[in-house]
Amino acid sequence: MYEQPADKNELKRGLQARHLTMISLGGSIGTGLFLGSGFAIYSAGPGGSLLAYLIIGIMVYFIMTSLAELASFMPTSGAFSTYATRFIDPSLGFALGWNYWYSWAITLAAELSASTLVMKFWFPHSPSWLWSGIFLLLIFGLNVMSVKGYGEGEYWFSFIKVATIIIFIIVGFLMIFGIMRGNAVGFQNLTIGDAPFHGGFLAILGIFLTAGFSFQGTEIVGVAAGESENPRENIPKATRSIFWRILLFYVLAILVIGLIIPYTTKSLTSSDIMVSPFTLVFKKAGLAFAASVMNAVILTSVLSAGNSSLYASTRILYAMAKVGQAPRFLGKLNSRGIPVAALIATTLVGLLAFLASIYGDGAIYIWLLNSAGVTGFIFWLGIAASHYRFRKAYLAQGYSLNQLPYRAKWYPFGPIFAFIVCLIVLLAQNYQAFLGSHINWMNVIASYLGIPLFVVIWFGYKFIKKTKVVPLKECMIEMDEQDTKYNAS
Repeated sequence: MYEQPADKNELKRGLQARHLTMISLGGSIGTGLFLGSGFAIYSAGPGGSLLAYLIIGIMVYFIMTSLAELASFMPTSGAFSTYATRFIDPSLGFALGWNYWYSWAITLAAELSASTLVMKFWFPHSPSWLWSGIFLLLIFGLNVMSVKGYGEGEYWFSFIKVATIIIFIIVGFLMIFGIMRGNAVGFQNLTIGDAPFHGGFLAILGIFLTAGFSFQGTEIVGVAAGESENPRENIPKATRSIFWRILLFYVLAILVIGLIIPYTTKSLTSSDIMVSPFTLVFKKAGLAFAASVMNAVILTSVLSAGNSSLYASTRILYAMAKVGQAPRFLGKLNSRGIPVAALIATTLVGLLAFLASIYGDGAIYIWLLNSAGVTGFIFWLGIAASHYRFRKAYLAQGYSLNQLPYRAKWYPFGPIFAFIVCLIVLLAQNYQAFLGSHINWMNVIASYLGIPLFVVIWFGYKFIKKTKVVPLKECMIEMDEQDTKYNAS
């Protein structure tokens, strides 16, 4: 058995296989599915939204297989910045690391804001700061105790979400085939208006971004690899069934909603819990308490997202500090293997961003949130490019593919396909702003702000540090020291 390292400078491997499975599973299930799926169906129809989610789901599958090959061979906390630094260019690794940290730090603030809205469903006259403060303390407590505290919290948060979706799909199909609540719904809603494909290609393109946001968080399993008990076995195990989970939880959920609720239903565009597509389906099934149940489930999604936000951003900050890409004091661990300084720094940034959303007109916070919106696609691009270069360097240095604990299928098609789809979504995310006689420049800036920020950080670091693209035969292909000790035990 592997003994926990006594060295305070090493992370503890406290995440078990069940934790990683639920982290990879629950990371992609959130308010994007519970609330955003309704808008997708309204915009592109049941067929268009289904196609958009399926294409993005396939892209995410390839992203995750690329990450699994990297993370199972070289498990490291803060994977994205480390891999890009080793296999592409240190300046790209620096930019991806700060991009990822910024994305999740702002997401933490967004989830704190969302938690107050959820709680006001039950307690409409309560102060916002009360709930955000309670949930921040809860999330901070789970992360500061131990990595297992984060893992257990995420396990149960994800379990509730998964159980809800499975029940939703079962109830939905019972209604579709008339086994529950009388007459069969069947496929009649696919014949309304111009269903199933409403709005054509441009509508489907518009849903790509919504679907992509819904899947963001799946990659956190790569960040958690450095604290997994047996990453060479558990990371591939958590990855192999990702495609089927995407098919089950997203594609089937979208199908159920599209068949039961006509896409012309105006309330599908609302973010109100009372008219969430999940709530509407449960109400049609005769469950009078549907709104309260879904509100509770959405609360677990918010807490799950906040928990993962704090964990992921803390670990990426720690990883960058270890290689000199962030202040060194952020790379120190306490006796439980927790990077407390990085944890506190991220918590404070998230708290400040949340306060900015309350006081004043919140304009600064909205801009920060909008600029963070594209970051998920940027670090997905980084994963695909890093994997492509890793495999090239791996073979160039004489290694055998048989030595890989997990080999991504469909290479090089997988990372190339994922890269191209990500790039299309990134560049076309707000194409509507360019349509018509006048370009809405404020919307354009708000939507695309994250891209120039990333480029400035990337090339700014490259100019200052004079970094170069790492030649394939000079890429550092080796496991971290801690993982070497683990596999030798």
